[in-house]
Amino acid sequence: MNLTDYVKTVSLEDFNKPFLHKAYWNKRLRTTGGRFFPDDGHLDFNPKMYEKFGCEIFRKIVRHELCHYHLYYDHKGFRHRDKDFKVLLQQVDGLRYAPNLNQASNLYEYTCQSCHKVYKRKRRINTQKYVCSFCRGQLMMKNQS
Repeated sequence: MNLTDYVKTVSLEDFNKPFLHKAYWNKRLRTTGGRFFPDDGHLDFNPKMYEKFGCEIFRKIVRHELCHYHLYYDHKGFRHRDKDFKVLLQQVDGLRYAPNLNQASNLYEYTCQSCHKVYKRKRRINTQKYVCSFCRGQLMMKNQS
């Protein structure tokens, strides 16, 4: 897929305005779907969003970035907090927030053997050293999800 041509097509179909700059894939983006650069007008997009969520969600991400783009060049409020941005985003059915790529985070679950309190931790803990904070019972690790 030629990304710049795709963004130009979405811009003409959904905004009735041309996209006159370049669009690039940026593998370094982690939590965001895309970025608009007012200095030179180019757009960056996260390829993982397209791979994981497909064309329909990715098109909504493109619409979001094009809202920033067109409002900036129309000298209107192009930031997330601006009313012009919120109204245009709703009109073109763009995404307000990027979907979460890391839905299944690696959490360790520990359960108290006495009171059955569940603890979720990002790091492993030493069950020989640490005990339940409620009843001082022995902790046992569940299967990692």
